[in-house]
Amino acid sequence: MLDIAFIAHDRKKDEIVNFVIAYEHVFQGHNLFSTGTTGKRIMEATKLKIHRFMSGPLGGDQQIGALVAQNEMDLIIFLRDPLMAQPHEPDIIALLRLCDVQGIPVATNVATAEMLVRALDRGDFAWRELVDKYKPEEV
Repeated sequence: MLDIAFIAHDRKKDEIVNFVIAYEHVFQGHNLFSTGTTGKRIMEATKLKIHRFMSGPLGGDQQIGALVAQNEMDLIIFLRDPLMAQPHEPDIIALLRLCDVQGIPVATNVATAEMLVRALDRGDFAWRELVDKYKPEEV
């Protein structure tokens, strides 16, 4: 069972809802998290239970980032809107940086999300063992 987070900017919310509907069978049985409105929309469209944090601009990205920093998140699907400036851009960059530091797979578009979820569906998601194997020791 993995810990998976969903985040989507306003103009990407329909896209993430449709994506989760398409792969609802894959997400069942995992611990699911989301920022506020995104999680609400997904739960309204599916039978999935999602732990909702605050809206992204109100701190939801940082709440998910805290789980990443504690190495308590396994996968993030974050559909970003690259054509719209976000008022909480520093929070977004901090979250993506934490994912890089911890080696957490993060999809920022549907193409990458599709690849990660298909790997998850195949059971081909042993990245934690690889990351731990090659991660340098902390000083």
